[in-house]
Amino acid sequence: MPGPDLPSAQQPMTAEALLHRWPTSTFKTELINGVLVFTGEFDERDVVTAERTYPGRRALLNADGSIEVHPAGTGSPTPLIEASSPEERPSHR
Repeated sequence: MPGPDLPSAQQPMTAEALLHRWPTSTFKTELINGVLVFTGEFDERDVVTAERTYPGRRALLNADGSIEVHPAGTGSPTPLIEASSPEERPSHR
């Protein structure tokens, strides 16, 4: 679970961090329209780690705690939920 007591993105991994930090605490990983989506309970520190893992790509943290890693580009990426029409959104059934 995310929290202020977790190590920063620059600190080494510990057993506690492995259970609560990206990418090892990912519940599910999907590739949707060229965007990697990591489902879990992440925070901004995990976004920094994802950006270092995928140089040149743009990572963002969604309101539900998931991380999206978008292809390289300029500006901030648009979350998939905002970029697609209801018919194009993935079904989680």
